Amino acid sequence: MRITLIGPTYPFRGGIAHHTTLLYRHLRVRHEVNFFTFRRQYPSWLFPGRTDRDPSERPLLAPGVEALVDSLNPATWLGVARRIARLRPGLVILPWWSSFWTPHFLTMASLIRRIPGARLLAICHNVVDHEEGRFSRMCARAVLRKMDDCLVHSVADEARLRRLVPAARVTRAFHPLYEFVRPTLLGKVEARAKLGLTGDTILFFGFVRPYKGLGDLLLAMPRIVQRHPVTLLVAGEFWGGSDAFRRQVRELSLERAVRCVDRYVPNEEIALYFSAADLVVLPYVSGTASGVVQMAYGLDKPVVATTVGALADIVEDGRTGYLTPPGQPAALADAIVRFFEEDKEAEFVANIRQYKQSFAWERLVEIIEGIAAVPTGHGAPVGGAVHRKAS
Repeated sequence: MRITLIGPTYPFRGGIAHHTTLLYRHLRVRHEVNFFTFRRQYPSWLFPGRTDRDPSERPLLAPGVEALVDSLNPATWLGVARRIARLRPGLVILPWWSSFWTPHFLTMASLIRRIPGARLLAICHNVVDHEEGRFSRMCARAVLRKMDDCLVHSVADEARLRRLVPAARVTRAFHPLYEFVRPTLLGKVEARAKLGLTGDTILFFGFVRPYKGLGDLLLAMPRIVQRHPVTLLVAGEFWGGSDAFRRQVRELSLERAVRCVDRYVPNEEIALYFSAADLVVLPYVSGTASGVVQMAYGLDKPVVATTVGALADIVEDGRTGYLTPPGQPAALADAIVRFFEEDKEAEFVANIRQYKQSFAWERLVEIIEGIAAVPTGHGAPVGGAVHRKAS
């Protein structure tokens, strides 16, 4: 099958760039794939982080990718659509995650729909922006109704999409593993020594944004350290600054129990932070899917997460980690303490090594192939593509 993929990759950073690059690599094993990426992504005045460029010395690279799309130049959007028309692909895949991309993807999708035999698939990392509002719902509806198929990662996003676009053909499938940093894993003692840590460690990883609930984890920390000595390691760039976080640490007298690395973690350092941790914690108060869980699983790390979005679908409570209600620091603290008091690490790691095989990229490729095989005039192939937890 001839496939066209549009989306971010290096030199741009972040989980969606990683996801799109890895998807490209695995699709190319079985298909002819053209990958068009961005010359320019977000204008600097709009991007909430320090930069959208990846500082990694060992980036994920996509051989043969063509950087054609300039977010501020509509002529490039039209040019990409014309290029795709000449290629005559059977399937065009684009990621959807932010209303910023509405004019770009709406323009390209409208033109691609005129190509005979070309099918449009949106991989929805978020159906609507994390800061959901009327405008973001309008943008999502405008773009996603142009798609022949949409792939989502959670029950919540499936329901959200069906409310926005009742006629949408929706497939719910898993977010695959991130194992690309596994060769750089270290022993726990060595990793902690490099970071200047000692003793049990829990990790909060990734961009720090309000919906990720780091404040709730800080509120849980006094209850945790009172019952079990542990260090919270926060590794990731704070969008909007870290002043409120540091003030909360001082107010809770947690200076000795919290370590913070306020910057984007390049690929060559990711394994260091996960290697040092006993447990990865995702105290999200809202959200859809999370690449952090799949990074943790890929590196054999148990998780404690809240029951929001795909986290409730992916984390097997009591087998690969623990689930707690969002916005309840006491419940979060109890789950973390239980993990250490009951010495669950070895048991959970063994379960993860068995369970994570169901999140292979090859399986996602097969799901995409199944979507492409169903005529557009029939119902959506939901049943066969929904990820089901291992029994």
